[in-house]
Amino acid sequence: MNKTMKKALLLALCTSLSAGVLAITPSENAIRIAQDNPIIDTHIDVPYRLQEKWDDVTQATEGGDFDYPRAVQGGLNALFMSIYIPASYEKSGGGGLLANQLIDSVEAIAGRAPDKFQLAYSTDDVAKAFANNRIAMPMGMENGTPIDGSIENLQHFYQRGIRYITLAHSLSNHIADSSYDLRRQWKGLSPFGKELVVEMNKIGMMVDISHVSDAAFYQAIAISKAPVIASHSSLRKFTPGFERNMDDDMLKALAKNGGVMQINFGSSFVNSIAQNWYTQRSAKMKELDLTDKPQEEEAFKTKYISDNPFPFASLDNVLDHVDHVKALVGIDHVGIGSDFDGVGDSLPKDLKDVSYYPHFVQGLLDRGYTEDEIIKILSGNILRVWKQVEAVAESL
Repeated sequence: MNKTMKKALLLALCTSLSAGVLAITPSENAIRIAQDNPIIDTHIDVPYRLQEKWDDVTQATEGGDFDYPRAVQGGLNALFMSIYIPASYEKSGGGGLLANQLIDSVEAIAGRAPDKFQLAYSTDDVAKAFANNRIAMPMGMENGTPIDGSIENLQHFYQRGIRYITLAHSLSNHIADSSYDLRRQWKGLSPFGKELVVEMNKIGMMVDISHVSDAAFYQAIAISKAPVIASHSSLRKFTPGFERNMDDDMLKALAKNGGVMQINFGSSFVNSIAQNWYTQRSAKMKELDLTDKPQEEEAFKTKYISDNPFPFASLDNVLDHVDHVKALVGIDHVGIGSDFDGVGDSLPKDLKDVSYYPHFVQGLLDRGYTEDEIIKILSGNILRVWKQVEAVAESL
């Protein structure tokens, strides 16, 4: 199928998706931009999804937010496969084993369909995959628990293909305090965490400050000689009190460092109404004391969402975050970290899976973004940062 035929088919598919359901229909120009330029999404939770329930994502799947046909439809060229390690592994142990198993699963996907997917360990690999019409699969580790206090483990996971580490997740670990954890045992980074940032610079691994506490963020920024990333975060301006997102001062510090914020699409990340829905549900669950009562908890959640329908965010809510980054620190510091397959059923009604990137592009066009600016958001900014990280490693 030639490019003209492919784009015509994609336009028909996108129009069909949009009819009666979405507020936006991608134009031929939006589809062209999505198809002709690299799109890099820095956080998609496919490996852990497949760990819980196997699906052959080299073919169309009924569930989940990602598979090969939908990725092609959306124009996705590179996705950072998230090697997600739940916070509980910090105490229970076994995080390293799980991380290696998830990396094995990513390698298996590439091995099953070498004509569709290609493992990627560098910016050059991403460029080669794009030129060869394959989807690149670099990897990022979400939660540094598997490092287990060992620089040798850091080197091991680098050799296995990990190119960023989210220092902590939903609880503090031996590296950093989490934004979700009130204990703040390290008041930022641990002594080992500070050493780890230095070593990540040396080997060319990106430091990801999504999930960490504000203090840990500022310490990582101060230590790192290379730009850092927020692989899947959004802005606290639109979700007051939600520390998982970044405030304006942090965004300015990130930009001064040369880094990039990859916007999370989850409704509760981009819309305070959705965020408050979760807060109110959690408060009610705490009031009912449903801890260690999984069946009662599940029944409660089912009834709660029936009585209180979830307030899904919209594409416009996501674009508001992009607008704010551009207005505050410039177009060079924003990109895409959707969190597909990681935020459950909370995705905006206009951004439901990896086939919807043309809708995102159309939204940017409608707001007056130039094609050059859109290309920076889709991949140019994260590629610049990744190349700088590679260059700093060479210099060190």
